[in-house]
Amino acid sequence: MSAPLLAVENIGRRFGGFVALSGVTAQFEPGKVTSIIGPNGAGKSTFFNVLSGVLTPSSGSIRFKGQDLTGTRQHKFVHLGIARSYQITNIFPELSVHENVRVAAQASQSRYNIWRNRSQFPELSERADAALASVGLGDKYNDTAKFLAHGQQRALEIAIALVSDPEVLLLDEPTAGMGPEETKDMVALLEKLARERTILLVEHKMKMILGLSDRILVLHHGRLIADGSPRDIQTDPDVRRVYLGQNDGYA
Repeated sequence: MSAPLLAVENIGRRFGGFVALSGVTAQFEPGKVTSIIGPNGAGKSTFFNVLSGVLTPSSGSIRFKGQDLTGTRQHKFVHLGIARSYQITNIFPELSVHENVRVAAQASQSRYNIWRNRSQFPELSERADAALASVGLGDKYNDTAKFLAHGQQRALEIAIALVSDPEVLLLDEPTAGMGPEETKDMVALLEKLARERTILLVEHKMKMILGLSDRILVLHHGRLIADGSPRDIQTDPDVRRVYLGQNDGYA
């Protein structure tokens, strides 16, 4: 059998005496949407930071296409094909929409001279155009990023992640702060992106998670307590116990 696209084995992460993750093992197959859920403090953000290279695990290993990435610096994760968005919108507010994505394209190619004149990088502008079109922002090319609606800023951040053409896209609460209509638009975008690449998702909107995911991992106190299909997760007694009184039966 071929190796999984992304795999973690016995991942642990400590911050001093605090154990944020303990013994987490999981494999992620290509072309699937996997959601990571759990109550506040469950270890979701720490796990995402390990998966994207922001944090080095205190124990265990992470492998991408069979290559050991444990201890690898974050920028190399991007170059290898793992990109992410953040819970708090992370854009250059004073730059245009296109400039935000072009700078990211330039940075993904080289760590140096990212402010050289755009005319010297026509292929990067083309990649930026394609990324913007893929998230529905092609008509916002010259708009200043700070004037975009919140949902559009989140889509811009996804375009910034997409411009490196990652095989794995990690999205940290992409609908945070959105109302129903913006959430609906984001779900449609995620469904479109899922046809082209592997997506790992942290979210709190359970109806969205259950409808969008092929698979769900549940963390609690830094441990993986469930791993299965949405139907499996809905009926898992440990998951129901963890969420009892918090999400009112996943409403």
